[in-house]
Amino acid sequence: NFLITSENLFKSSNIIFENWVMGKRYVVNKMDITDLRGVYNLNADGIGSMLLRITGTAGGSAASIERLGADSVKVTATFTRTGDWVNINFNLKKNPVGDVRLSGYLTASNPVAFSGDVVVNSIGGGRWTATFKEANKETPKREEPKPSVAGLGGLIYPFVAFGNAIAPVQEAVLLKNATVWTNEKDGILKNADVLLENGKIKAVGKGLNAGNARVIDATGKHVTPGIIDEHTHIAGSGGINEGAQAVSAEVRIADIINSEDVNIYRQLAGGVTTTHVLHGSANPIGGQSQLIKTRWGKGPEELKFGGNDGFIKFALGENVKQSNFGDGSRFPVTRMGVEQVFVDAFTRAKEYEKALAVKGNNVRRDLELDAIVEILNNKRFITCHSYVQSEINMFIHVADSLGFKINTFTHILEGYKVADKMKAHGIAGSTFADWWAYKMEVQDAIPYNGKIMHNIGVVTAYNSDDAEMARRLNQEAGKAVLYGKVSEEEAFKFVTLNPAKMLHIDERVGSLKPGKDADVVIWSANPLSIYAKAERTFVDGIPYWDIDKDVNIQASQKAERARIIQKMLDNKNRGARTQRPTVDAPRLYNCESLEGDAEALEMEGGHNHE
Repeated sequence: NFLITSENLFKSSNIIFENWVMGKRYVVNKMDITDLRGVYNLNADGIGSMLLRITGTAGGSAASIERLGADSVKVTATFTRTGDWVNINFNLKKNPVGDVRLSGYLTASNPVAFSGDVVVNSIGGGRWTATFKEANKETPKREEPKPSVAGLGGLIYPFVAFGNAIAPVQEAVLLKNATVWTNEKDGILKNADVLLENGKIKAVGKGLNAGNARVIDATGKHVTPGIIDEHTHIAGSGGINEGAQAVSAEVRIADIINSEDVNIYRQLAGGVTTTHVLHGSANPIGGQSQLIKTRWGKGPEELKFGGNDGFIKFALGENVKQSNFGDGSRFPVTRMGVEQVFVDAFTRAKEYEKALAVKGNNVRRDLELDAIVEILNNKRFITCHSYVQSEINMFIHVADSLGFKINTFTHILEGYKVADKMKAHGIAGSTFADWWAYKMEVQDAIPYNGKIMHNIGVVTAYNSDDAEMARRLNQEAGKAVLYGKVSEEEAFKFVTLNPAKMLHIDERVGSLKPGKDADVVIWSANPLSIYAKAERTFVDGIPYWDIDKDVNIQASQKAERARIIQKMLDNKNRGARTQRPTVDAPRLYNCESLEGDAEALEMEGGHNHE
């Protein structure tokens, strides 16, 4: 299937010669078509001598008739051609009065000549001929001044604020003479080196040979594994809560990843390299979560961690029973009702799995129950939003009764009351460092919660649940030292190795060990200090954050903003229509955020950071 044309397909003067369809040739115009353009001496019976001027394309697409002498007149004519046959139609207004139609054919091609029949007012009988006289005289075209066009901005990755003009690339790097926090049995090493190669940690030690690697002098700096946020709601588009029903296990955060969320870049500046994007806490059984790496500039699919276990968000407490939803009547509305939602869902999932085993494809597919069956078979793992001791005990009892496991209690501000049970069941605790008294169900929260769970033997982490706090999770880890006298090394594991264990990815990230992913941060000072800044953040050995380059990026953003504003002003000065500016501020989601109804959950007593 193709076309053969005389020139560029989109030029007005182009002629389509042939149209081939499924290998069959259709001739539209002869390829060796005679160029008919020019001035002709025209003689027509009953009318007399005239000049015929044919213009347009080579085949002729426009014409005019001019009669000289006492009855001089010049009129436009319509000219059509099909192969060698032509039709010319015009009206001279007088002598004769009425429409004239000349139909004929090409009698010679060099010089061009025509011959045919004359029809005046639908009455025929005469003949006409036309012979080539001369070529058309080209009228010089007036050069129109070209309007000045404002320059375009450069392409950046991603194509939003703080994008990189040149996408960062993976390279071999040797970090020399730093204080290295390994999170391994070697502990914290002084004046040590870390070699990154092919996206992995190649070696950790002293006096390493650089080879062909680029050397970064990290004297006086601290080098650590990248921070891992076990609970966040960044990088989602269109909201993170599906609150229309109590069980929404079929919902997937993976489908709404927004790779252009500026919070990815901001969190790189805080040393975050891996983050667990969770569904909100509107439902007892929420949606499936998505683990991502902060690969700023990559697409949504490229952000995904890859090869990790699946997780799903569950929730207890005020949110799921709609304590502050207003007049909503969705079940459940009591804490007892929340328990029954779990019992019902897992009972239905067991029956569904049995039916599949017996009837196979004859059972209607249920995506919601598919996800819950995965939990029963240890193929998907629960992260449960939780606060109150009584509900935590209830959910552990439900899990024991129905035969599924709880992987992590998140928030878990009364974890210090149930730490022994958590340890016995192998449940991890991902909590806040020092939040308390921000709503009724956290009135018993204490800042020593993380310390107590850690001492009991629970795998303990601090999470953000907040785009802003995630930028300083290193400082949150420092609070474990402040309140609980946890050692600095163990405290830093609260935001690195321990969340990696909770997410079942500690074989790849969480510590500086040869063979693990090169997710590494260079800090200006002790990372637990409020004065420490992440100077460089590597993800898979790629420097996605550089504090020095950020200065240039911010300057570029100011220049680009000025360019766009000036372009708008120039258009306004040229008379272009204007419009009122609109505010489209991005929302910073947390567990309680509902898209389109900011007050439905982010109400009095809710932990809202917007």
